[in-house]
Amino acid sequence: MEYILMIIGAVLVNNIILAQFLGICPFLGVSNKISTALGMGAAVIFVMVLATLVTSIVNIYVLIPLNIVFLQTIAFILIIASLVQMVEIILKKISPTLYQALGIFLPLITTNCAVLGIAILVTQKFPTSILDSVIYTAAIAIGFTLAITIFAGIREQMDLVSIPKGMKGVPIALITAGILSLAFMGFAGLV
Repeated sequence: MEYILMIIGAVLVNNIILAQFLGICPFLGVSNKISTALGMGAAVIFVMVLATLVTSIVNIYVLIPLNIVFLQTIAFILIIASLVQMVEIILKKISPTLYQALGIFLPLITTNCAVLGIAILVTQKFPTSILDSVIYTAAIAIGFTLAITIFAGIREQMDLVSIPKGMKGVPIALITAGILSLAFMGFAGLV
């Protein structure tokens, strides 16, 4: 029951984009079409869970025992960047179709602040539990995918309606993101 509440809280109540404001760049930049948003979401789920698994292991078994936790941010940046590059190389050789499907999303995730932010937040929230870290991160990544997909669907629908000239583009996208954030705030009392 504890894990179910943690997952619901991570996906709906403490959504990484709409409540914690991490990952806004891909949220606004890659959410023009649902298919693109789903591709980005799938890549974020994969990379975020893998990065959290590796960074949690490094934090628990290297940084804490050596008393060098102050190097956490630098170590995590290096781990995430190299991990994404290794995944890209491995996918290119093992599964070219999956590599083509993820396309430009893998390099984009290297600079996604949500991946680093969650890796750091998870080590603070669950300093010694790898299982809790991975489950929480998977839920956070699913919440990311949910938010970006809903937003992409709304933006696709907005392309079909008449919007005043001064509101087209970024202004209406920001207003829509704010309203979507308010909608997700309705889940606050759920967990």
